[in-house]
Amino acid sequence: MLYSMNLQDRVTALMLAENDRVLSREERSRSEHNLLNIQKTHERMQTENKTSPYYRTKLRGLYTTARADAEAECSILRHALDKIAEIKSLLEERRIAAKMAGVNSDNDPPRKTMRRGVLMTLLQQSAMTLPLWIGKPGDSPPPLCGAMPANSDYVAKQGDKVAARVKAVDGDEQWILAEVVSYSHSTNKYEVDDIDEEGKERHTLSRRRIIPLPQWKANPETDPEALFSKDQLVLALYPQTTCFYRALIHTHPHRPQDDYSVLFEDTSYADGYSPPLNVAQRYVVACKENKKK
Repeated sequence: MLYSMNLQDRVTALMLAENDRVLSREERSRSEHNLLNIQKTHERMQTENKTSPYYRTKLRGLYTTARADAEAECSILRHALDKIAEIKSLLEERRIAAKMAGVNSDNDPPRKTMRRGVLMTLLQQSAMTLPLWIGKPGDSPPPLCGAMPANSDYVAKQGDKVAARVKAVDGDEQWILAEVVSYSHSTNKYEVDDIDEEGKERHTLSRRRIIPLPQWKANPETDPEALFSKDQLVLALYPQTTCFYRALIHTHPHRPQDDYSVLFEDTSYADGYSPPLNVAQRYVVACKENKKK
């Protein structure tokens, strides 16, 4: 069952998120004041060139407070991130409900195909707003975080974006960006819409022809194991298109906001690969075929 998000729900959720943001700012201010006291205490110790019991006791108390402040700020930020994820989830459910209502209505006029420039902008925004995985100390990146694969029994949900292998008009097969419409447990098949021809072209595909896209960005600074390695074979969304092509990882992201740099297979170049092109984490998935075409 789908639940739409009414205006009051959205206002309440936004107010809660804003409240968390204010609390985080207050906690950060308190923490910075305490860190400044720690710095000044160390400077006094260096000036006096001694470490007295008084300074040791003072620093122990300051560091204990600093740790508690950091943990409190972290807790507030995690709560705010949960609220943001909840808002995004509710808005996505509303979008899907509106889409299904339009598809199922015989009285509505046919939907106009989205202008390509608008579609490309939406895809970029989707990549930029993909949440960053922030685990607690000792946590491992979950499935579908960056390069981490989905569990073998994972089933993509309605509205999820996936890479789907379909037959083109000329009979060749290609990987396209698609949106999940439904999944049948009795046939183990998906129904997906081509994102570039939404509502016009629907495909029924087996699970082996579907690759779920990442649901979180991996942080290179804390979870480098959740990134594809240099020279690893992947499927990447070619810039300004909605098709995935085979590519090699040239460089991986060094910061959370960075993209991959990839080399697409291209026979028009002497070495068989294109110059490096940037592709967001959102649109880079593992390639199931190892042999070069």
